Parts: sequence; C-alpha cells; structure tokens
Amino acid sequence: MWRHQVGVLSDLGYTVSTPDLPGHGARMGERFTLDGGVATIDEAVAAAPGPVFLAGFSLGGYLAAHWAAAAPRAVSGILAASCGTQPHRVILDAWRLGAGAIHLLPDRGLGLNNAVVRAVIRDPQYAHDVIAGGVALEVMQDVLRELRSIRMESALSRIDQPVWLVNGTLDHIRLQERRFLAATRNGTLVRIPGATHMVSLARPEAFTRVLLDAIRSCGAAL
Repeated sequence: MWRHQVGVLSDLGYTVSTPDLPGHGARMGERFTLDGGVATIDEAVAAAPGPVFLAGFSLGGYLAAHWAAAAPRAVSGILAASCGTQPHRVILDAWRLGAGAIHLLPDRGLGLNNAVVRAVIRDPQYAHDVIAGGVALEVMQDVLRELRSIRMESALSRIDQPVWLVNGTLDHIRLQERRFLAATRNGTLVRIPGATHMVSLARPEAFTRVLLDAIRSCGAAL
C-alpha cells in the first residue's frame, strides 16, 4: 500500500521501511495484538539509520500515536492518517458483528472486500496495491478488539514531537479530527480534498507531498 510513497522517497535518497504488522502481509498467519504492533514499531525504529519519521495509516495511525505516547521515543515526528475518530467499544463491537457476518461468506469476504476497494480506488494500479500483499481478513476481529485499548486524545496529548493528522475530506472516520488536533502539543491538521478513507491511495500525489513536507520540516530520514 505504500508503493508510491516508497518510490518517491527512495528516489530522493531517503531510507524507507514498511514493516508488516502482525496478521498482515508476510505475517498473515499471525494473530494481531497491540503488544505485537508496538513491538513491530520498536524493531523498525531501532533498525533505522539516522533521525526517524514515523507514518501510519488507519490502524497504523492509531498504533503510531499509541506507541509514541507510551514512552520517550527516538523519532523526529509522526504522521497519523485516516484515524480521526476515537474507537469506542460500541462502534467497534458493531463492526465486529459486521465482520463476523461477512466471514460467513464462502470466500470469507475476500471478493466483497476487493470489489469495495476497486469501487473506492478508481485507479486500477493503486487498487492493486491494496490487494497485492494479501487482505488481512482473518485478523479483523483481533484488530477491532485490540483497538478498544487506544485512547487517541490522551495519547496525542502526551507526544512531544510534531504530529500531522492527515485525512481525506470524504473520509467517514474523521469525526473527531478537531478534538484530536486540540489535544496535540504541536499538531497540524491536513485535509486532502476529494480523498476517501484510503487517502494515501485515493490521492497519492497529494498525500506524498504532505508526507514529504512533514519529513523535511523535521529534518528526518524515513
């Protein structure tokens, strides 16, 4: 899903790391846990050369904020995209019921997921980027359960580094973006016009410009 950003940043000389979270990509057979996600970020940051800028999308954005707030971290800045609503238990449990129903389909919901992706992301190449690494259908229940432990406003209020909150204007998960911005010590809210929840793929050039501006403002490597 980060193919476009990896290409642009690599061409500019940045070192780019895109680790898979538990239950995703090359780690599809694992269960997702919050601790496992935190450990993944720990390992990626420890292995990175020079100043590090951390970027996360959706689940990755929530996880990046949660990780950064837990202890002093050796990163120069954080971009959290498409995570503009507090994951309340009622909402998460409703999504879990929906995910459970979809998993009753013969293909566990893979066909439905891919059809939605192609409808939302009109460029076939970027739609392919979402699907190519495998779709983490089996860990959806784990993810929705573990997200209960994340408190975004509290997390953002404890982060000393600059934080960029990036959302598409058509994203249905940005209801509390202004509250999240107000909670930050040094925050910037960027809305990308016409972008849906999958902001980095729906408007890849615009998203990459925001990411690059944020990295440069911190003098960071990625």
